[in-house]
Amino acid sequence: MPSTKRRSSVGVKAIACPDPLSHCPRMNSTAWWILAGYVTLFGGLFAATLWLRVKRTRERKPFPDHLRLRRGPGESLRRRIDRIDNVILNRALLAFLAPLAASAVLVWTVINLTGTSQRVVLGGTLITLVAFMLWIARQLTARLDEWRDRYLGYFGERVVAEALEPLKARGWSVFHDVPAGGKVKRLNLDHVVVGPGGVFAIETKTRRQGGGPARPGYAAHEIIYDGARLEFPWGEDQFGLDQAQERSQWLASWLQDELDLRVAVTPLLVFPGWTVVTRTPGPVTVLSPGHLVDTIAGPPADTLGPARVDAICRLLDARCRDVEF
Repeated sequence: MPSTKRRSSVGVKAIACPDPLSHCPRMNSTAWWILAGYVTLFGGLFAATLWLRVKRTRERKPFPDHLRLRRGPGESLRRRIDRIDNVILNRALLAFLAPLAASAVLVWTVINLTGTSQRVVLGGTLITLVAFMLWIARQLTARLDEWRDRYLGYFGERVVAEALEPLKARGWSVFHDVPAGGKVKRLNLDHVVVGPGGVFAIETKTRRQGGGPARPGYAAHEIIYDGARLEFPWGEDQFGLDQAQERSQWLASWLQDELDLRVAVTPLLVFPGWTVVTRTPGPVTVLSPGHLVDTIAGPPADTLGPARVDAICRLLDARCRDVEF
């Protein structure tokens, strides 16, 4: 009967690892080292970023603390865009951290649990991760759409502001993004122009063109105003008309309360990039930026007088100076 010899290797120790994911010490150690390294790297970068921000806040700015600049065109929209940027950054950070947290839970589950409990935790973690990532994706999509709309409006106000620049050489004063309303309902007037010919409150509405075929008889870039409503290539509405009247009425009431002056404020509604055809004049003048100077300066007129113009400009300047460093 042949004898069986027991083989052995000198200096080599065999490691039995029937379940390498849940019982192998070497695998456990490697996985945890990778996870710890990743967390350390991310934590180090985050701490370095915070340290740099704290260090910058200790720097002295070259401006006095009480300095306040006058609002520029689209200041409210610019601030809103900044807030949206912060929201997008936070959502993107959550989208980055969520898979990392889920990976840590999955590794712990595979190492420490077996059987039904392991499958339940694994399934629950994966379902939670997928649901959370879908929520993050919807949040990011909504914020990005809002960012596009806000930036479109911001750029439109910049276009109108440039169209108003020639008025300054003719003795008119131009104010942008004038805060309005009260504590309950906050508003803003996109542009206010003050000069010898009166006071004009300008509402800017920037709408995209295209998006579908124009109706028969309508040009894709044209708005028709009949004195009561606006006819766009895709349909009719009163987009901006009521708002322009409301803003001008607020300004007239505010000037009367502050200066005890009865001033007629003319409402203007401007659509950058569009051609406006007025068939019947209405309470609100609707036009494109290229016709602003002629509409406002128009025939020479002196309805306010230098003293009233100066008083109104001083009041508006004080209200618009709230831009801090």
